[in-house]
Order: sequence, then structure tokens, then C-alpha cells
Amino acid sequence: MTGERAGYRAENLVLGALLTTAAFFCVAMVGTLAKVSGQYTSTGVLLLFQNSICLVFILPVVARNGWASVRTAKIGLHLLRAATGTGCWYALFFAITQIPLANATLLTYSAPLWMPLIAWAVTRQHVAAPTWIGAGVGFVGIVLVLQPQGRSFSAGEASALAAAALLAVAMMSVRWLGATEPPMRILFYYFLLSTVMSVPIAVADWKPVASAGWPWLVGVGLAQLFSQALIVAAYRHASAEKLGPFIYSVIVFTAVVDWIVWNHRPTLASYLGMALVIGGGLFAMRARSKPLLQETP
Repeated sequence: MTGERAGYRAENLVLGALLTTAAFFCVAMVGTLAKVSGQYTSTGVLLLFQNSICLVFILPVVARNGWASVRTAKIGLHLLRAATGTGCWYALFFAITQIPLANATLLTYSAPLWMPLIAWAVTRQHVAAPTWIGAGVGFVGIVLVLQPQGRSFSAGEASALAAAALLAVAMMSVRWLGATEPPMRILFYYFLLSTVMSVPIAVADWKPVASAGWPWLVGVGLAQLFSQALIVAAYRHASAEKLGPFIYSVIVFTAVVDWIVWNHRPTLASYLGMALVIGGGLFAMRARSKPLLQETP
């Protein structure tokens, strides 16, 4: 990176932060609209519409740029990203039908805490002690949110934790792709492959969509599309590692929505748990010598 480019990014950090925060507000809206949409159709159908609506909007952009722009030698990584992203969204959509939206979102977006563990398990890459400390603090926060008290995890909690692990892998795959692939190509392959992967899931989980559910389904797709477009725009103004901490704004947004719409007021333990998850995640991210790119699945 040249000094001129670095300076350009630094002086636009505020704009990048605002765009990232707006992106994760849209992510919070995806969860909110999906929770409402779940009353009218199945999780599989919801997942298919989320991906296919985004694909419909991105195809004209790719066509305008020329199909040569999406040629890739990294199809394996694109498949990994699409598979883990699709699995993450399915697990999150299922979780929000079982547990409060804020809890499901918090558990899912604890993904940065899982990243050093997964990186170490897969690549045996050295992880600095401060990173482990930050992750440990965050995991204590997860326990406070779950408040197990001698009971086993519910299906919704287990699904949200599975979503977190899948999201962590998706984040790492985006980081690897970002080394050689432009953002539009990454988005194109994600929405294309995720749509294809969603078809058999929707067929197996088929449930006709009630007429009242169509506006909500379209809203889910548009919110997802806006979130991705805003993230791409944000990364033009600041580096991903500098904007990474703003991923946690989604937890705040969903907690407020969950309280206002569904009257799920967080307990004191939940507040403390959220603070520890966010604080631990931020500490772990700052401690990493090789930051991982933060992006939604």
C-alpha cells in the first residue's frame, strides 16, 4: 500500500465507520424482517428468497462490467465462503424462531471470538496470548447471556452457536479471497452459489408463502443487499481491520429492536454478557498481528 493510499483511507475513517455502522444496521434489519417473515413461510424458503433477490440485483452490475470480470481461479474458496455463509444464515434464521432476536444475534456475532481457535485448529497458526485472553473474556460473556444454570442448551441457542462457528469460517474465507479477488466478484459468487445451495434446502423445507408474507420476504432480500453494498463502499474509505470493531453495532441494534418490538428487555446479566462479548472481541481483534477481514456471510 502506498503512503498516499494509506493517507486517503485514514482521512476517511469517519465516513468508513458510518457506512459500516449503516451496513450492520441493515444486517439487524435482516434478522428483524426474517423473524416476522418466519410467521408466513419456512426457514428454507426464507433463505432462498434472501439470496435470490440479491442475485437478481447484482447480475445487471456484473453484466455491465463484462462477464470477464468474474473469471476466477479461486472457485474452491468461493464455494467454502458460500457454503459457510448459507449455513450461517440458515442456523441464525432457525435460532430467531426459538429464542429472542437479541440473544440469537449476540451468539452468532460472537464469531470473531471463534476465529483464533479455528485458525489455530486448522492451520496451527500461532495465536498471541492477548488474543486468547480477549476470546476468553468474550466466552465468559456468552455464558452470562446463556445463563445455563444446570440446564442444557436449547435448540435455538445451539443453532446460534453453530452459526457463529460458520460465520467465523466465512469471515476467514473472505479474508483469503480479498487478497486477490475484487469485492464485486466475491459478492457475485456468494449470491450465485448461495442461491443454488438454497434451492434443495427450500424444496426439502417447502412451505407456501402466505400473501401477507411477500413484502417481508422482499424486505429481507433488500436489507441483505444494502448491507453488502454499504460494506463494499465502506472498505473504499478505510481498511477492514480498522472498521472491524463496528461489526458489534449489530448487537446493539437488535437488542433495541427486540426490546421495542417484542418486549424482550435484557436482564442485568445479559447487559454484562453483551459488554464482555463486545469488549473481549475488540481486545482480541486489536491484539491480532494479522487482522481478519470482517464481513457478513
